[in-house]
Amino acid sequence: MMENLITAINENKNDTSLRAIILSANGNVFSAGHNLKELQTSAGTDQHKLIFNKATELMRSIILSPVPVIAKVNGFATAAGCQLVATCDMIICSDKSKFSTPGANFGIFCSTPGIAIGRSVPKSKAMYMLLTGEPITAQEAYESGLVTKVVPADKLDEEVNRIVEQIKHKSRCVIALGKEFFYKQINLNTLDAYRLGEDIMVQNINSNDGQEGIQSFVEKRKAIWNHK
Repeated sequence: MMENLITAINENKNDTSLRAIILSANGNVFSAGHNLKELQTSAGTDQHKLIFNKATELMRSIILSPVPVIAKVNGFATAAGCQLVATCDMIICSDKSKFSTPGANFGIFCSTPGIAIGRSVPKSKAMYMLLTGEPITAQEAYESGLVTKVVPADKLDEEVNRIVEQIKHKSRCVIALGKEFFYKQINLNTLDAYRLGEDIMVQNINSNDGQEGIQSFVEKRKAIWNHK
């Protein structure tokens, strides 16, 4: 599954007609995370390392994708499945969705899921999820910043499509530039982030689409993007 997701995220990333990627699932479980049977001693340490390396590669693919990656969740997202959700750029979920990191219940602390969750929610909420393993509701996830929007299940497709349509009206290269900068600056101190941001703003303004956007605003017309 992880191999398939990595391939799907990366295979068309240079195609300018690709504007967004949506991760979704069939059934009432978005993702239950790793298969614990694969993590038994009999599989060997090298196999264990391979599994977690592959999970990191998947998260890296989402972050480095030039287009927004949106999680469309309608059910449970647990452990590494919750990590997958938290790594996405936006998370739209139904009101019946739940999120948890129950690894400690099975003797395996959700250390790697905690990396993504701890960067999405306040410390006390992250620690509650990690230490108790208790699930949080969609509304709690929204209030803590884990998810972007909560909608009724029968409105989930409509809301995700609405967001994608909004993205499609933007310049792909500008979205890619902005996404890349956001993830670079988020771990910098404020002043270093501003210094990098200055360069990015100048680069953006002097791009073809940056100038087209300015001209379309001045001329009061719709911009015609060439995605360069």
